[in-house]
Amino acid sequence: MSILQLHSSISVCPKCSLHKTRIKPVLPEGNPGSGIMMIAQSPGKVENQTGRMFTGPSGKIFNELLKHAGISRNDFYLTNLIKCMLIKSRDPSREQWYACTPWLIKEIEQIKPKVIVPLGFQATKFVLTYLGIPRPPGKSYRKLFGNFIKTEKYVILPLRHPTALLFNPDKRKVMEENYKKLKELML
Repeated sequence: MSILQLHSSISVCPKCSLHKTRIKPVLPEGNPGSGIMMIAQSPGKVENQTGRMFTGPSGKIFNELLKHAGISRNDFYLTNLIKCMLIKSRDPSREQWYACTPWLIKEIEQIKPKVIVPLGFQATKFVLTYLGIPRPPGKSYRKLFGNFIKTEKYVILPLRHPTALLFNPDKRKVMEENYKKLKELML
């Protein structure tokens, strides 16, 4: 299955109840040949209406963080853990997790990234679980944000999701510094 065929299948997926509220499929975007895959949690309300990733309030922050880091959306491949909008932006259910993660696994297999950048708790939890990396004892996944994790096959850089700044603007400086680390991965 080519990446275009995969995107086509994702756009009409009926595997969980979220497809019933899908207005426009929000497909991955960016450069699949970059070697860097960034994984967000799920589309929001605006993304569901526009069919594009990071076009709502989080998108404005995301664009600001990328600009501050000196990179653009074309410097990586951007996708979601959960492919349809989560109602009320809650955490995904087990049903939704199991319906969507096979799509993400297929994307990882197709893209073959050298670097994986999960955004936020849910994406970080998935990536580490998928790769068989145990959570460090006594640490939450959130404590991994901004730290490189190296495996035989990947470099992983968990980052806070841009939405974090909507609720905690005091995190801007640390998030800007962490997003700058993306530039290091491109050298």
